[in-house]
Amino acid sequence: METTLSQDLLKIGDKVLTSRLFLGTGKFSNNKLIPEVIKASGSQVVTVALRRVDPEHKEENIVEYIPKDCTLMPNTSGARTADEAVRIARLARAAGCGDWIKIEVISDNRHLLPDNIETIKATEILAAEGFVVLPYMSPDLMVAKRLAEAGAAAVMPLGAPIGTNRGLRTKELVRILIEEIPLPIIVDAGIGRPSEAAEAMEMGAAAVLVNTAVATAANPVVMAEAFGLAVAAGRKAFLAGPGAIQDYAVASSPLTGFLRE
Repeated sequence: METTLSQDLLKIGDKVLTSRLFLGTGKFSNNKLIPEVIKASGSQVVTVALRRVDPEHKEENIVEYIPKDCTLMPNTSGARTADEAVRIARLARAAGCGDWIKIEVISDNRHLLPDNIETIKATEILAAEGFVVLPYMSPDLMVAKRLAEAGAAAVMPLGAPIGTNRGLRTKELVRILIEEIPLPIIVDAGIGRPSEAAEAMEMGAAAVLVNTAVATAANPVVMAEAFGLAVAAGRKAFLAGPGAIQDYAVASSPLTGFLRE
């Protein structure tokens, strides 16, 4: 088993990762917290909204707070159509943010649910241009298949509406994606507690992305560490292979041959 765990690496694009916790950088009360949060979590992939990348103003430029050994994953937050997402991705690449891009296309201002159709369009264009595309989507098997065909490097279904901390409400749909899609499934949005991240990993998710749950915790650094431990524990449990669930009680020890016999 030790050999198996030591070889348990997550490969996406040209990157090989040992941590399966991805972090977002929004909502922190102070950008200066971010390096400490990333270190405590052990995360190697960090997502940022391109509109927060400002090379002209060092104090406000979110990239200044991300360790250089982390993989930067700009996202297209603010895009309402595929065309806008593509434009943001190209700007991110031109700004030196690399080739990883998380596609977010949201035109629903109340529930903030992703537009799966526009997400497929953006993925087709950007994958063809050599981007490592990780699309954020509402969990739907047919859409996930289209995203895989379009060249996505991973698929990122939401666990619950973004920013809600409501947990893994889409559990059964995510389970179907894990079973059917030959790409890493990264649960994104809605995860509010480390136990929920562990549950996603126990199901077989390749990784979990968390932002609000850490940023709005009373102690973000300690919460980041807790999420890192939970994701690692959930992954180990998945690799270990949990025992079968039984409908009726099954004794752990023999019920005969003691005292009365």
